[in-house]
Amino acid sequence: MVNPDENNRNVVAKPITEILQGNETRSRKFGLEMKRQNRRALGVNNQNLVGAKAYPCVVNKRRGLSERQQGCEKKKLDSLHPLISRPQEETKKLKPSSIPSGNEFGDCIFIDDEEEENEATLDQPMPMSLEEPYIESDPMEEEVEMEDIIVDEGEEELVLDIDGYDANNSLAVVEYVEDLYEFYRKNERFSCVPLDYMEQQFDITDKMRAILIDWLIEVHDKFELMNETLFLTVNLIDRFLSKQAVVRKKLQLVGLVALLLACKYEEVSVPIVEDLVVISDKAYTRNDVLEMEKIMLNTLQFNMSLPTQYPFLKRFLKAAQSDKKLETLASFLIELALVDYEMIRYPPSLLAATAVYTAQCTIYGFSEWNTTCEFHSHYSEHQLLECCRRMVSLHQKAATDKLTGVHRKYSSSKFGYIATKYEAAHFLVSQSHKL
Repeated sequence: MVNPDENNRNVVAKPITEILQGNETRSRKFGLEMKRQNRRALGVNNQNLVGAKAYPCVVNKRRGLSERQQGCEKKKLDSLHPLISRPQEETKKLKPSSIPSGNEFGDCIFIDDEEEENEATLDQPMPMSLEEPYIESDPMEEEVEMEDIIVDEGEEELVLDIDGYDANNSLAVVEYVEDLYEFYRKNERFSCVPLDYMEQQFDITDKMRAILIDWLIEVHDKFELMNETLFLTVNLIDRFLSKQAVVRKKLQLVGLVALLLACKYEEVSVPIVEDLVVISDKAYTRNDVLEMEKIMLNTLQFNMSLPTQYPFLKRFLKAAQSDKKLETLASFLIELALVDYEMIRYPPSLLAATAVYTAQCTIYGFSEWNTTCEFHSHYSEHQLLECCRRMVSLHQKAATDKLTGVHRKYSSSKFGYIATKYEAAHFLVSQSHKL
């Protein structure tokens, strides 16, 4: 349970209503000293899912090979081993029976030839002078050799099995992880809100929303809550504001109650209501919080379990074979997008994919969006460029903007000073402009 120090309450708390009136829009300090609890038993384990190494298995998704590719592969086969060098007409199609048990894909690459072409060529007799003696070989030896050849042929054709390495990790749920994310993709549209929902609000604006979320990101960091909690909090705020008109003096209360509900859904140890009253400088009472909680739950029809950007971000970072720098920079970029009202036009999966793609370009200076990333995200590089241009723009002005809560958070040693280490990927803006 998080209990703020009584001596620091006057320093920590500041009603956001004053900020909304324009008194203090930039500097909001939180001196709240939290007692760290062992609340991350599940959260620490889940971090393994992001940083897991890919299983060295490659699955080729091509349905057929062109004549030029077949010729190249035949030359490579000839140079590797004379025993596999035989006319293409005698090339045997790999059968499912040769797949080793215990792994869904095995340690091989499958090449699907067209059956009609094989039957047509095998029916034609060949001159004896062109035939070479057929020697039965181990199917696994052929598969391994063919895997090496395709790996050398071109990286853009590869799709890595990113879950094979976690076969023994029960938290990775390898057996149905693809089904889970297919379900997320089908249901993420219910997480989206209309882009013009702020027009129905008569007393608040998109700038006030940005101030609220920027403040909540700092509160979330000071309370040391899980990452899932932040994204669900913002999701609840947008969904509620799209259905319910709110007066300005109640906007901070909406944010606090959304944080409380997200904590109840995601956290092991939930902050008490009195903690939320304190950080609002006692602008609201306990009864105000509980009453708004009832209103929000009824407005949302108690529907809390909708996919946010975070599960997609974890999956796409795993597909990108991310390290700590890429993971932290992508988190920085996607939190900048949480503050910006214009970014709600994009679905959660697209925002997550764009954050990973933009982080790759920012660190390496060029695109590393390969076939594996495209396969698991369902987005091509071209589909990401529009959202990417907006995200780069947010990165450019993160340090100088009026709302610098996210930039200050990621400029600390806790996050490796990632916000100050890398400049925005300017070349992506010009590239998107040309396209």
